[in-house]
Amino acid sequence: MNTAPEPHPACCSPSSGDLALGGAGRSAADGDAAHQQNSGLTNTAAPASSIIQTAAIDGGVFDMGNAKGTGYPDDGEGPVHSVAIADFGLGVTAVTNEQFEQFTSATGYVTDAQRFGCSFVFGGLLPDDFPPTRGVAHAPWWREVLGADWRHPEGPQSDIAERSDHPAVHISFDDALAFCHWVGGRLPTEAEWEYAARGGAAGLTFPWGNEREPDGTHLMNVFQGDFPSHNTGEDGYVGTAPVRSFPPNGYGLFEMTGNVWEWCSDFFAVDSYARSLAQFGDRPAPNPTGPASGLTRVMRGGSYLCHASYCNRYRVDARSSNAPDSGSGNNGLRVAFDPAPAGAE
Repeated sequence: MNTAPEPHPACCSPSSGDLALGGAGRSAADGDAAHQQNSGLTNTAAPASSIIQTAAIDGGVFDMGNAKGTGYPDDGEGPVHSVAIADFGLGVTAVTNEQFEQFTSATGYVTDAQRFGCSFVFGGLLPDDFPPTRGVAHAPWWREVLGADWRHPEGPQSDIAERSDHPAVHISFDDALAFCHWVGGRLPTEAEWEYAARGGAAGLTFPWGNEREPDGTHLMNVFQGDFPSHNTGEDGYVGTAPVRSFPPNGYGLFEMTGNVWEWCSDFFAVDSYARSLAQFGDRPAPNPTGPASGLTRVMRGGSYLCHASYCNRYRVDARSSNAPDSGSGNNGLRVAFDPAPAGAE
């Protein structure tokens, strides 16, 4: 029986459409102007080995999906189905502010949040005297903050001066694609992401096992306490954590669950697993790439805001999605390579 709570999608990461609540929001003209602003940028790729430390992931066959009934039916975490993955490379960490700074300095790229002039910030990270902000109706802890972007994660009064090794956030799918192109990589497919997150183990809930906090040890950055009013920070962090803050999984990958959501290349569909099972049956689906079209893209891994009481999507088999131009204070990325670049571990 599925015992998980029933969340609204915006609990994880609100979309650009939520900006229209109580105001004009983003318009089609905004989007056209945004894409024009990045036209003609430097497209020369950076040497991947100088920017991204990569783990070489040997391909294999695994069972993809949630078999324990602990997921969300609306997320399409089942049925469990067999998948075959080819060799690929994956960044050992999420892309950091320092790495994203190298990208924007080299190319002049302007992110969606910067172009639109606002993004979503978790209200618990704003100072008590912060000016009034609009919230998302179904998830009022998300606040629309003018001037929030990857350089200013909590708004114009904040910066990343002491967060160079934290994951870059307020990153949209489109921003993530641009970064990947610059380093000569790509976003992982959803199947690659789950295969890598499992670290070579089968049937586990988390990269390390089935207990969230074995022997009371915190192994990922998620919300501790009473969500959304009080985060005790028992895992050491109340917002993003520096990359490599927690032990890596069996493939040497850090923070595959918790900390920040990571974009995947697939379009999202609730029935994508069912379609795969119907097509291939007991045979492994070879390197699936998801539906051919859709309105949203897959996100994986959960974030520092995931909590058992409302959104336990900090599992290796959990999935969510968002619009490709949307980003918030818990959206980041990790780069995949095919094949793995020279010098991968």
